[in-house]
Amino acid sequence: MKKIFLNIGLMIAVALIIGWLSMLWLDVWTRHGDTISVPAVRTLAYDKAISLLEAEGLKGIVADSVYDSRTAPGTVIEQNPKAGTIVKEGREVFLTIHAFSPKMVTLPSLSDISLRQARSILEGLDITNIVERRVPSEFKDLVLAVRYKGARLQAGARVPVNARIELEVGEGVQESFTDTDSVSADTEAIESHLDLF
Repeated sequence: MKKIFLNIGLMIAVALIIGWLSMLWLDVWTRHGDTISVPAVRTLAYDKAISLLEAEGLKGIVADSVYDSRTAPGTVIEQNPKAGTIVKEGREVFLTIHAFSPKMVTLPSLSDISLRQARSILEGLDITNIVERRVPSEFKDLVLAVRYKGARLQAGARVPVNARIELEVGEGVQESFTDTDSVSADTEAIESHLDLF
């Protein structure tokens, strides 16, 4: 019976020692107590932001890019975690940067539809620089052609969202009509007046 209690006591002692050593190893492995405050890299150029993060022992990763014509290309727009967040060394900081070139979109067929519908489709694709050029056509406000930099575009063409898109739009037939009844009435009046002489 003494051997059983002695073995149980030894197992408990060994388990406690192993647990204590595991906690010490875990503190070293996770660098418990070693923390870094994330620096502010928003509004910095991408290269400068990466250098600053690496100098602090962090890794900068581009998570997303957006195009904004008001911001210089390559500028960091957003960061996660935010500036001032306490993290461990080696942590990845995800960056959203301003794209170096505008987003490209694929145009659907815009010919033979109304001007209003074509404008709606283009604005839905974030294209806002739209110019209309009226051309002779019997159909008023019908889009006859789509042009970019003078070249005629077909469905499936890819253009940047900041492109200046020119729509050739029909101006409609200018109807010039004559009232045949009033002309014939005037003719009859003149003839009857001449008969009097």
